[in-house]
Amino acid sequence: MTSPEPVESRTQNRTQGRTAQTATLAEIAREAGVSAPTVSKVLNGRADVAPATRARVEDLLRVHGYRRRRAEATRSPLIDLVFHELESAWAMEVIRGVENVARDAGLSVVLSESAGRLTPGRTWADQVAARRPHGVILVLSGLDESQRALLTSRSIPFVVMDPAGDPGADVPSIGATNWQGGLAATRHLVELGHRRIGAISGPSQMMCSRARIDGYRAALETAGLPVDPALIASGDFHHEAGYRLGLELLRRPDRPTAVFAGNDLQALGLYEAARELGLRIPEDLSVVGFDDLPVAPWVGPPLTTVRQPLTEMAEAAAKLLLDLGRDEETLAATRVELATSLVVRSSTAGPAQRPV
Repeated sequence: MTSPEPVESRTQNRTQGRTAQTATLAEIAREAGVSAPTVSKVLNGRADVAPATRARVEDLLRVHGYRRRRAEATRSPLIDLVFHELESAWAMEVIRGVENVARDAGLSVVLSESAGRLTPGRTWADQVAARRPHGVILVLSGLDESQRALLTSRSIPFVVMDPAGDPGADVPSIGATNWQGGLAATRHLVELGHRRIGAISGPSQMMCSRARIDGYRAALETAGLPVDPALIASGDFHHEAGYRLGLELLRRPDRPTAVFAGNDLQALGLYEAARELGLRIPEDLSVVGFDDLPVAPWVGPPLTTVRQPLTEMAEAAAKLLLDLGRDEETLAATRVELATSLVVRSSTAGPAQRPV
């Protein structure tokens, strides 16, 4: 049987600037109508607790703001890395960055996927509690209130990389200058002489996708060009969306002469659509992507894109996570944005003159 943790009398709430009284493990057990070892089992992610009892204890842990002392929370030599989706070269760049930091710290990385959901399922949270990792990095995902409370009560730090939505003022996060990247991509096309510039965005519920399209709009408006909603297609950051939506844009009688594809995978789908319609890149159509995946210089023609420093972002997220794990008092929000940059290759040129 797992022995109950020593009593914790107080915890310092730095974000609110005050000291808050915290219930002891024994008090939570008494209020929940269970034994202290049962509460300890819940804290340790043990499976031998009835679901209703587990939910009742978790609610009380959250209500009382219970937080296990980090010195007493034995941790596994692991970092949990959680992806919104794993099937892309984009994910490999992130894994590489986290692995670089984990390796130097003597830690291993556990991968999981939320199957397209923007928050992991409840089962995942219980598994993390049982593993007791050094911390959790969530990529294009987030946590709901109960999941955040579960990790906090176990003193498991977490960092969000490229958050899907606003992670909250008290959630450490690492992102990139997505708005600036969308602006630079579109401004490049404007400076080449394009006036009908289309865009294929990512999912509208993702903050990075909205920021890139906002940058696209800002570049057009700054240049005095109209923003035509008919030239903006809503994709999902996958190759298939770039192909399907690319066909729709390029079959228009007033088709765009250039397209900002929102990410590299959609840009590659757009390449395929252009080839199918007999359009040459860049002679008939200029294309700009976003991410600068390793494949970007090797496609034909090499892709002009906005470099998002994915490996560096992942390294920064992992380093921040380890810093949070070492310092019990680091409760203030830490939000960092790494710079994007335009990489000009051969997929962009001035617009061709069409016959009158």
